Amino acid sequence: MYHRFDLDGKANGVWLSRLGNGYQLQVEGGWHGAVALAEDRPGQGHLTIDGERVPVAYALDGDVIHIHCGGRAYALHYVDPLAAFARAGDDSGLNVARAPMPGVVVAVKVAPGDEVLAGTVLMVIESMKLETSIRAPQDGIVEKIHVKAGDSFDRDALLATLLQENG
Repeated sequence: MYHRFDLDGKANGVWLSRLGNGYQLQVEGGWHGAVALAEDRPGQGHLTIDGERVPVAYALDGDVIHIHCGGRAYALHYVDPLAAFARAGDDSGLNVARAPMPGVVVAVKVAPGDEVLAGTVLMVIESMKLETSIRAPQDGIVEKIHVKAGDSFDRDALLATLLQENG
């Protein structure tokens, strides 16, 4: 089954299929191998990737999966395939950065008029004591920053708007 997750502003397509007691995972354009997750207690367990066992902690927050693994923290935003399909013909969603979860703005890294590339850090937010970088979804010019450091916001709040470069 195909799934899509956004990590640091980049879309990552993955295919997941049953394989014995675990799964076969194939990442779009890259790695593939056997994976399995064993839960030791709620929110904690170990992830086995190609035979290597790694401790992992995780929490679900709506469509966001917060993972702490290998000394690093990640926030994976699950992209609902029906919602993505509904927006497929609407380019307006490509020029905005929205909040993946409720939180507070820690720092704004760009200003209106700045040229950015897809993946450039626009701001850093904090949610549930976890800092997350909000990245540009496409190349463009920062049109407007809708929040400032210290502002709180809800999930899916508009954080920044970009103008697409005409090139």
